[in-house]
Amino acid sequence: MNTLSSLMRQIEQLGAARSLRQHIAKVQNGCSKADTSRAGGPLLSRWSHQKWLLPETFTTFRFTSKTSKSSLKNQARSPMLALVAVVSLSSTLGHRFYNQPKLDVGTKAPQTIKAPASASIPDYKTTEEQRKAARIGAVAILMLDPAVDGQIYRELQQFLQQGSELREAVGPFPFASPSVLSNTAQVYLRGCPEWEWRSIVAQAGDTSATSERLSLDSPAIAAATDNKSQQDAIAQLQAYSRSVRAAEFQSLTDSISSARRRYLNAVEALGEPSVLGLPLIYDTSLFDLSDAAWQKTQTGMSRAAKRMVAQGIPQGLPKEILKEAVKLQVAEEVPLESQALAVEGLTAILQPNLVRDPEETKELAELAAQKVKPVMIAVDRGEIIVAQGQEISQQDFVLLDYFGLSRRGVNWLGLTGFVCLVAGAIAIVLLVERHYRLRRRDHLLLLLLTLSAPVLVSLGLPWTSLPAIGILAGGFYGSAVGVTVVGLLSVLLPVGLNVELIHLVASGAGGLLGAFMAGRLRSREELALLGLALGLTQGTVYLVGTLIASAAVGAIWYVVLGTVGAQSLAGLAWSVVAIGISPYLEHVFDLITPTRLAELANPNRPLLKKLAAEAPGTFQHTLFVASLAEAAARELGCNVELVRAGTLYHDIGKMHDPLGFCENQMGGGNKHDEINDPWASAEIIKKHVSEGLVMARKHRLPKAIQAFIPEHQGTMLIAYFYHQAQQIAAKEIEDLKIALPDANNSKLAIASRQVREEDFRYDGPIPQSRETGILMLADSCEAALRSLKDATHEEALNMVNRILRARWQDNQLMDSGLTREDMSLIAEIFVRVWEQFNHKRIAYPSAVFTPR
Repeated sequence: MNTLSSLMRQIEQLGAARSLRQHIAKVQNGCSKADTSRAGGPLLSRWSHQKWLLPETFTTFRFTSKTSKSSLKNQARSPMLALVAVVSLSSTLGHRFYNQPKLDVGTKAPQTIKAPASASIPDYKTTEEQRKAARIGAVAILMLDPAVDGQIYRELQQFLQQGSELREAVGPFPFASPSVLSNTAQVYLRGCPEWEWRSIVAQAGDTSATSERLSLDSPAIAAATDNKSQQDAIAQLQAYSRSVRAAEFQSLTDSISSARRRYLNAVEALGEPSVLGLPLIYDTSLFDLSDAAWQKTQTGMSRAAKRMVAQGIPQGLPKEILKEAVKLQVAEEVPLESQALAVEGLTAILQPNLVRDPEETKELAELAAQKVKPVMIAVDRGEIIVAQGQEISQQDFVLLDYFGLSRRGVNWLGLTGFVCLVAGAIAIVLLVERHYRLRRRDHLLLLLLTLSAPVLVSLGLPWTSLPAIGILAGGFYGSAVGVTVVGLLSVLLPVGLNVELIHLVASGAGGLLGAFMAGRLRSREELALLGLALGLTQGTVYLVGTLIASAAVGAIWYVVLGTVGAQSLAGLAWSVVAIGISPYLEHVFDLITPTRLAELANPNRPLLKKLAAEAPGTFQHTLFVASLAEAAARELGCNVELVRAGTLYHDIGKMHDPLGFCENQMGGGNKHDEINDPWASAEIIKKHVSEGLVMARKHRLPKAIQAFIPEHQGTMLIAYFYHQAQQIAAKEIEDLKIALPDANNSKLAIASRQVREEDFRYDGPIPQSRETGILMLADSCEAALRSLKDATHEEALNMVNRILRARWQDNQLMDSGLTREDMSLIAEIFVRVWEQFNHKRIAYPSAVFTPR
């Protein structure tokens, strides 16, 4: 009896201690089990047969989690980081205010200032401006372009060849002996209208068949003519007809008719475009030239073209001036009757053949800049540098600064205003990025990227890093943050530093383009193409800005093409730098970009390949869960790339013991049946979370991906083994009742093996984002949906709603940001995806599978 009493007292003390520990644990979790049952138990039990959508009057009991130490730590350091940002940016950007002269160019002298000593001082700024103007204003060196010369000669040869072909089509001229018909008469008869020709033949006294073919009502017969050429031709024909036989006269008229036909065909050919694409360069005067005159015309045009090509034809030469030059060249080379034709042809064929010689022009520009002597400013002792009230010029400032009279010092008023401007810019960035929930390390990276621009300017480098800042900030944190950072930095740089405005505008344009587009791209290849676009944009903006800023440059715009090319290459180079360092920044600052998420989701990654090989059932489970989670994330506007990558890695911890999970047992024996200890089995199941975190850290997965591993289970109950443990405990109580018939039930429960709920719950945390909450729901519904075969849409939806309600009632989604409306939409999406996977197929007849 004493032994039994001692045993009962120990049991009571043990039970009290356990009860106290359980109560403390429940309080630390945010609520007691008794409070939960009283608040929600009766109502929750009535929901089991209702749909998910609840009445608007019902209030769900949710418990606010305590603020963690890490979040308090982040909040405490945020003002300090903002202060560091203001101080560092003001220090690097505000150089102008630290050693600023009070008596600067453009200010008025408060008193008359005299030189304390004689001196001769170089004015470097004015000298550099004059040298720059000399470089830009240097006359370009031109050279002949052999390709253009060859094109001119080819077109001239084609032009002359076409003229010769047209003359051959007309036939020889004169076509009759000059003793019979003069050349003038032959020209007239060959080109006169048909009715005139018939009238001439009739009046010449021809009674042959030719005259019989004339129409009786021809206007040529009835009307008298006073055309001198016609009368002369008629007279010559009449004289010839009287002196020869009718057959010979008929032969002459046949020759004239044949020449007329050839002539008319050639005239029609004149209307066709020439080899140069210009109609009517040739006219009928080509046919009136003798063979000797045409030959001399071809030779003269070739000589004139060679002389003009050798002399060079500059760009922009007006056609009128070119035409006058051609006239002078052909005056002595071409017969008078063909000069007009030669002038028109050469004017159409000749084109500018002088192009800029870049090397010679650059040497000439440098020579012109070197010839500019340094501007020296001499002053004698006691000489007035600037009078009171007079505006200080550049030369005055050089003297004042040399003698230490410019009153340099800290411009406290300007510096204070600049600090306020920087603080306002930081506030704008914080306001814009508030939607993206940036971490302290993200703020630090943005600060480092921003500081790179003023540091490079302070070091005297000719290029700002705005394009790289735009690509990195936009790619890491979205287009809105990137555009805001680049835009504000472009405004602050010229305020505090001496930066060339045109160069800054070009770099800023490239940076804005990079920031706007980088957040929308999904691969390194697209980023490389963005670099090309960025370089072209920067070069184009620089060219346009230079042409607008200087009217002199507009006349010789090609002088700045070298600088424009350098600007384009600088933009491209900065994009290469940004793409090259982005993987390192992603790892150092634990960033998740669309590009990195796409790379992590590649099934050929070593960890995923290992999962597919060692735990194939888990891998197939993961793929189906990914399909469910992606569809829901896309519908709810979540980060689909993050959900896809996180889902693929959420169960990697099962590789520590694949056979401990039923999907990998492949019909074999169940390992947990051999263990026959629900406490040990629960530890094996829970271990896949802790082991998964170890594997994720070993393979350097981002923390955003690691969060999916514990949060997809939250603090859920491992129900199967929990109920199995309760059954074992109940059996132990029955055995104790037999052994200790006098003990009450509470003492027996303490004496038996304790079934604590926390031993069968995952360690958490519960989902902290909508993405991990969606994964928890998809993971919970996957096995149930796979088990359905011929269920209807409503049956599947009711089952999914029951699972989702269980997670909601278990307070697993209280920190995820998901709402009741989201839950209804998620259920519909899960069922739709399941229906797509479970679509029916056509039943093939057995004959299809029977070999022939």
